[in-house]
Amino acid sequence: MTEWDVKKLRILRTLRDRGTVTATAEALLMTPSAVSQQLTNLARQLGVELLEPQGRRVRLTDAAHLVLRHAEAVFAQLERADAELTGYLRGEAGEVRVGAFSTAVPALVVPAVRLLRAEGRPGPDVRVREAEAAQAYELLTAGEVDLALSLAAHAPTARDPRFSLFPLLADPLDVALPAGHPLADVPALRLADLAADRWIFGGSGPWSEITTAACEAAGFVPEQAHSAAGWTAILALVEAGMGVALVPRMASREQRREGVVMRVLEADRPRRHVVAAVRHGASSGPAVARVLKALTDVAASFGRDGSFS
Repeated sequence: MTEWDVKKLRILRTLRDRGTVTATAEALLMTPSAVSQQLTNLARQLGVELLEPQGRRVRLTDAAHLVLRHAEAVFAQLERADAELTGYLRGEAGEVRVGAFSTAVPALVVPAVRLLRAEGRPGPDVRVREAEAAQAYELLTAGEVDLALSLAAHAPTARDPRFSLFPLLADPLDVALPAGHPLADVPALRLADLAADRWIFGGSGPWSEITTAACEAAGFVPEQAHSAAGWTAILALVEAGMGVALVPRMASREQRREGVVMRVLEADRPRRHVVAAVRHGASSGPAVARVLKALTDVAASFGRDGSFS
């Protein structure tokens, strides 16, 4: 196969455009002898004559013009590649696969994508995969996602060399009560006031652990009346008067029901901590860095009480 040398092809193209070896050398910051030597080597590599004498100058042969017709397509493709690479280095190109638990998708990921679009310049292609918080690190390890949103309770230690962790926010936990609950309008409601109530939470997994831990910190073990994992189901049960539930504020913003009263637990102030994680070293990648910054900015827009500012 013929060897094509892009650097030498650029010299040949410049000679065509400038007309003389001297002008070519000046344009490329080379000596005339270096230009001549490079073109001689190119002719040898291609196996054709590229230049022929024309008085005191040289002119391009038909073979040289044929070579340049094909070279122009190569130059155009290299320009496109260069532009795309520049965009990549600015975080404007590439694909970022984000794994996020259900409530983080509408509360954090979607607003972050909107924020990137609002910047007025191209951004990376964000691909979203809903995943349980505990599954995030399996996906990261397997290379199936590039960035994962999880709960700090399920995060590895900061000393784990595989991941870099970035705290995003402390999401307040409010209590969902049926609209007719006797304590729905009581001021300064505390978790302990609901110790005798029937509770709704998952049979296992992070939310079971978070609910149980919050109630135990308030001095009681919650009686689990119903087991449900999805917020639509949990709030439907609350609305029907079948129990009470702790609900993260990120979820309650997306799941409003007229028959449910959300109460802030100012005295107890239970929280769940949301973190972002990437494989160690990946945060320096421009595309991942842009998405991570957008997520951080969205998280920062939560007010001190956990509502969006």
